[in-house]
Amino acid sequence: MQPRNMSMSGVVDLAAVKAAGEAKQKAEQARAEAARTGRAPTSGARLVFDVDEAGFQQDVLQRSTEVPVVIDFWAEWCEPCKQLGPLLERLAGEYAGKFVLAKIDVDANQMLFQQFGVQGIPAVFAVVAGQPIPLFQGAAPESQIREVLDQLVQAAEQQFGIVGALVDPQVAGEEPEAEAPVPAGPYDALLEAANQALDSGDLGGAIQAYKNVLSDDPANPEAKLGLAQAELLHRVQDLDPQAVRKEAAENPADVPAQIRAADLDLVGGHVEDAFGRLIDAVKRTAGADREAARVRLLELFEVIGADDPRVTAARTALARVLF
Repeated sequence: MQPRNMSMSGVVDLAAVKAAGEAKQKAEQARAEAARTGRAPTSGARLVFDVDEAGFQQDVLQRSTEVPVVIDFWAEWCEPCKQLGPLLERLAGEYAGKFVLAKIDVDANQMLFQQFGVQGIPAVFAVVAGQPIPLFQGAAPESQIREVLDQLVQAAEQQFGIVGALVDPQVAGEEPEAEAPVPAGPYDALLEAANQALDSGDLGGAIQAYKNVLSDDPANPEAKLGLAQAELLHRVQDLDPQAVRKEAAENPADVPAQIRAADLDLVGGHVEDAFGRLIDAVKRTAGADREAARVRLLELFEVIGADDPRVTAARTALARVLF
């Protein structure tokens, strides 16, 4: 079979990927600085905010598709709340955008208090991809709270591909601080060569070039996304689309067949179909098959990009299946 000339044109905008990568790189640098100094970034990002019933949909549910949202249910008359609240606020600053903290006054928001089934305060929940997760109730030592938060951040990334990022200061209603121009990184030339190889269909060359960057800079977001795209195209270049789709249709329980079909769906521009196929596989299966479908879904999320609304919707659907 002759290899077909395929690209991600129409599915992924590499220029947008590069911009997203640079934004993520800045966020990681800010986090590192916050960890070093023990202070939150001063970019105007809202890491701690009050939430009421009117703003819950936008401030918590929608935001939870981009970053884990920790909810602190409190009241003025609650003495333990007065100790826990400041501790959670400080930790939100130290974690520097890996989660955000929403504070809900239970006296003013009885409906939210009841919807979460809160039995007493202080009570702390999280929302990830629109799904509520109880964390703990009552006072707890800082070491235990850190452990819970670490597990939350890790689960959000591993299960849903949600990696917290610093909130845009303009979203917070503040003017962003002026930034000095970011100098070109040492791997810009290698990245450009890799992108050109990907655009020209030299998938082997692109894969190797991206891996060369990642060998020295494992967290480079643009290289990670580019590698995911190149590997996807490499996986499907020798597949017979008609045969793959026929096999997947005749064997809905065959997870490897569904994974191959999902790859073809994505390359063909049918992004929602690819996501839906894998979410169905996660829902129907268990064990190693379920994990394989979930992992491939997260890989395809990375190909498309975290900010794409189709990824946001699929993450929410995945959360409903997993919880």
